Order: sequence, then C-alpha cells, then structure tokens
Amino acid sequence: MSQSFADLGISRPVASTLEKQGISEPFPIQGQVIPDVLAGHDVLAQSPTGSGKTLAFVAPILDRIDPGADRPAALVLAPTRELAAQIVDEARPLAQSRGLKALAVYGGVGIQPQIQKARKAHLLVATPGRLLDLLDRRALTLDRIQVVVLDEADRMLDMGFRPDVERILKLTPGKRQTLLFSATLQGEVDSLAKRHTRNARRHENAVTSESRPDIDHRFVGVEHQHKLNALVDELKGQGDGLSLVFVRTRRGADRLAKRLAARGVNVAAMHGGKSQGQRTRTLAAFEQGRLDALIATDVAARGIDVRGITHVINFDPPEDHESYVHRIGRTARAGSSGVGVTFVMADQAREVGRMARALDLRRQFADGGIHQANGSIPSRGRRNDRRRSPSRSGRR
Repeated sequence: MSQSFADLGISRPVASTLEKQGISEPFPIQGQVIPDVLAGHDVLAQSPTGSGKTLAFVAPILDRIDPGADRPAALVLAPTRELAAQIVDEARPLAQSRGLKALAVYGGVGIQPQIQKARKAHLLVATPGRLLDLLDRRALTLDRIQVVVLDEADRMLDMGFRPDVERILKLTPGKRQTLLFSATLQGEVDSLAKRHTRNARRHENAVTSESRPDIDHRFVGVEHQHKLNALVDELKGQGDGLSLVFVRTRRGADRLAKRLAARGVNVAAMHGGKSQGQRTRTLAAFEQGRLDALIATDVAARGIDVRGITHVINFDPPEDHESYVHRIGRTARAGSSGVGVTFVMADQAREVGRMARALDLRRQFADGGIHQANGSIPSRGRRNDRRRSPSRSGRR
C-alpha cells in the first residue's frame, strides 16, 4: 500500500493543497526526508535532479512554522534567481493554506520592494548575494531563523558562494535546524556539512534502474556548416513539447537566437547577461508554449524547472559529464519521458566520447557513427582509452 503525505505527518491543509494540485503520493526522497524534518533533525540529502527534493523540504518546513512566529522564521539559500523564484512558486500555495507568507529575494530587480516585503515573510528564499545586500542595509536580521536550507549546495560552492554562505550561517542562531540538499555529498560539500550540521540524518536517493529517468540519449555527428540546419530539423520534428537548447556562452546564445529567428523559428535567449525582468518574461513565454525553443547557457542548467520539457538539445556539448547530467535533467522529470540530443563535431568527438563512457552511454554514442577529426571513430576499448591518456573530465 502506497504512502500518502498525511502518512508522513504532513498536516491536513498542506496535504489537501497538494492533492488539489494532483500530488498525492510522495516521491522516494520526500518519503525519506519529510519525517526527519518534521522531527527537527538536521538532514543531508543527496538526490538526482528531478527527484522532487523541493517539496521534501518546503512541505515539512511550512508545517513547522507557526503563523505567529517572528519573521523570517525559515531561510532557503539557492544559487540562482530562477531556482529561488521556482521554489517560492512551489511553496506559496502550501504557505497560504497555513496562513504563511513566502518570498523570493534575488538580484537583478529593485531592492526596495524586497526590503519592504522581506520582514513580513515567514519563509524567505534568497540568493546569497542579494540576501547579504539586505543584511548590510540592516533591512532584516536572521536572529530568529528556526531552519536553514542549503539547496543545490554543490552548485553554490561551484559558483564561489562559500564565503557568502559561511557569513550568512554565522548570522543565524546556533541552535537552528539545518538541511542540505546536493547532487553530491563529497569533497567541499562534506566539509561544509560537517561545519554546520549536528548529528544529521543522511539520505542518498541513488539512481536505480527503476528510478532512472526515461530519457532517449542521442549523439548526432554534424559538420560546422550544417549545424544550424540540423538544429532546425530537430526542432521541427519535436511536436508540441517544449525544447530547451544549450550553448556554452552568452554571446553564442544571442547569436543562435538571431540566426534561428531569421529562419522563422520563434525562440528567445536566456543567460546571466539578461536583466531579471527579461529572464522572467522569457521563462514565462517558454512555460506557456509561446516559444518554439529556449536557448540557454549553463546558468539555466539547475535554475529551470519547467514541466513539459520533452527535448533537451546540446547545440554545444557540455564541458563535462556532470554538466551533461544537469542539462539533460531538465527533461523526463516527475516520471515523464524525454529526449536528450547532443551535436558533436569531429574535433569534439574524443572529448564527448569520454563523457559518454563516464555516463555509461557508450552504445548511444557509437550509434551516432561519429568520426573524429582524423577520420576515425573513437575507440570504445579500455586499452585504447589508457593508451591515449585522456584528460580527466570529472568535477570542475
């Protein structure tokens, strides 16, 4: 017999709100984490993208906050503006069911409206830089915070936010509850966890053959002069689903958007060089299906959580296998299926081949019939891999 959110201890108002949204059975990470959060334990959770981790901390936190508590009572730190906004979008209906207020604060927009609202929010979701702006202006304090969540902790550290995160945590009460969610709990993330959690309950929601996202991975060999035509053909053949196209640079995103527009394809570019207003409007147009595709840099790899993305296309291959996972993870979320397509030019074949092997996608890469610049097909044998001494393509 399957569990319900009520079985996990979630209150009737919150559980009923979830049911109205069509969410009745918890995902594995939610079933693991929610009881520990409700019991007041610190939590370390490693879970793959698209596993439902946001609800795993949002629902129990909102149940633990008293509407009459000093504000803000709970703080979530997120690495990107988009992720912060999407966490609040998911939290707001649940918060309203208990008479609570949730607010996202991030850069790229006016700070004064955020200052006015931040003091009234029970749940504050913030990017580190903007939160420090508010604290430096003495617009609010964190001395009444009951629980802190570090979401996408590995991503925040990769982006250089550790000094900001450390400073923020020092401004919260020492007896707070701390929850850390990350794609990995090793290395620098482990060090951060040891410094700021106590007797934490650890959960590793590993990908199994049963839980692995249903993604059709395809690698397509292309020549530079035909790359745009290949992308147009892919987009035309993808039906009514949403398509997300990744490139490596901001300039590349803008240039590709212009070239596609000239071919009659309705697209928009989204990257860190756009204003927050532009990014918000673009994301809304994408969600509403008013774009044929969204062209994005890796700033969106963890910041976009849009339902209905059926295709992710790597117009430029990712830098490493972790970036591939985060990009492709934008599709096949919450039990749906999806397609991941990676364009590979001859001079990229060896690097992408190594990445495919690291991801156990050897067969899919071989099926692409991709040739290297010297005309050969990358070897799939371990002996040749060692002989060529490929550079390490792991963590950045």
